[in-house]
Amino acid sequence: MPYYTLGGYLSYLIYMLPAYLIVLFIQIRLKSVVSKYSSVTVSSGLTGAESAKLVASRGGAFGISVVPISGQLTDNFNPETNTISLSVPVYDKRSVTAVGIAAHEAGHAAQYAEEYGPAKLRSATVKICNIGSRLSLPLIFIGIIASIDALIYAGIICFSAVVFFQLVTLPVEFNASSRAVKILSESGSLTEEELKGVRKVLNAAAMTYVGALATSVFQILYYLSRARRK
Repeated sequence: MPYYTLGGYLSYLIYMLPAYLIVLFIQIRLKSVVSKYSSVTVSSGLTGAESAKLVASRGGAFGISVVPISGQLTDNFNPETNTISLSVPVYDKRSVTAVGIAAHEAGHAAQYAEEYGPAKLRSATVKICNIGSRLSLPLIFIGIIASIDALIYAGIICFSAVVFFQLVTLPVEFNASSRAVKILSESGSLTEEELKGVRKVLNAAAMTYVGALATSVFQILYYLSRARRK
């Protein structure tokens, strides 16, 4: 890590405190909203899996497989296999939370079917960003230990790739939710009150990406401040 003394560690924690508080608030909010709407059953009896299939087909994404997956909040869409994987609390449940989360993942499938620009950009940069993520902290750490400015700035540049990826992710996530809500509304599968709940669940989930971006921005600002103090 970029701090290698107790003083440096405390300095890092103090600097990052605002970001950590933001993330904590977002996580508490998400847990509360998900819990609340997990106990609200949709009047149509739609399950998470059925919601995903509905949104995917109406969104122009055909040949999509919807399968169960272990864990919680592990739901995802894999564009390489055209598979929507839904966690146990989502796959066959008929709650507002389950329907909303499943519809969101199907929204991603619709994005790829339409060749939505930000989604394509995120896919194209994911490998580069992963490399940047792995290299950034070791470069910064070695640069500070060895007092080599070039390594510190190289690490910061690598970490910037992570920030860029998270920034691109935001419109992708919000757009997937918007597509999901629009299709669910047009299908008449949910009441207005249930749609309101879906929006709350998806907005709370999307804010986790905002929290991750805020944390990364604070980190990169911290690294820059350390580099300037050398």
